[in-house]
Amino acid sequence: MEQELSSIGRMTQNLIDSGTDLGLRILVAIVIYIIGRILISWILKALSKIKSMVRMDETARIYVRNIIKAVLYTALFVTIVAELGVPISSMVAILAAAGAAIGLALQGALSNFAGGLMLLIFRPFSVGDYIESGGNKGFVKSISLVYTVIRTFDNRIIMIPNGTLMNSVVTNTTASDLRRVDLSFDISASEPGDRVREIMLEAVHENEKALREPEPVVAATGSVTDGITYAVRVWTATDDYWDVYEPLMEAIPAALNKAGIKRPAAPVRIDRQ
Repeated sequence: MEQELSSIGRMTQNLIDSGTDLGLRILVAIVIYIIGRILISWILKALSKIKSMVRMDETARIYVRNIIKAVLYTALFVTIVAELGVPISSMVAILAAAGAAIGLALQGALSNFAGGLMLLIFRPFSVGDYIESGGNKGFVKSISLVYTVIRTFDNRIIMIPNGTLMNSVVTNTTASDLRRVDLSFDISASEPGDRVREIMLEAVHENEKALREPEPVVAATGSVTDGITYAVRVWTATDDYWDVYEPLMEAIPAALNKAGIKRPAAPVRIDRQ
């Protein structure tokens, strides 16, 4: 009887000790959680005041903040679980395995996500810019973390994965305030060059949106059969590019025809089936 009572006493004492230890662990875990939340809140507020974060695009800033927040809360969760007595090595192994599985399953999406984040941080182009990449051309309509949406001149919508954009050459034709209009015309070799340049420059100067500075240039750049190729280079405001390009494509040939300037005969082409 005394042995049974002694055994029960030891069990009771063990339960009390275990309960006390668990209670202390839970109390410490609660304290860690409260302090951790305060520290995370302070860190996030401090990050929002860093100059690089302030200059960052709003969308990129939100996602960077959320990623940092997730990492900090994951570290807090692991710390609390370790305090409660769960083996930290097992927890890290589980998290690593889960991360690897998710990474393999979402490899393409993560590549686009990373590309979108880099686009939003470094800003090689902005909404409204006209870009060319991989044979696609259009005005940037929106930039998300997965796709960049562009609108073509014929009003088609093209969604380009951000991973593709980050791994290919992107030409931003509207990034600068000024843009040069380049045109070329073939003129008969018998025509005097000075006269040809004068006619072309007069047609350029009649366009009000063609800038006088930098000065327009007309120069012979090559030759064709029985003729010389003249290049016309005109600077204009980026927004006025098409208001200069298209009118000059009509005005310069019209001025040449009016002045009786001859063109070389076009070569006869034979299409082989």
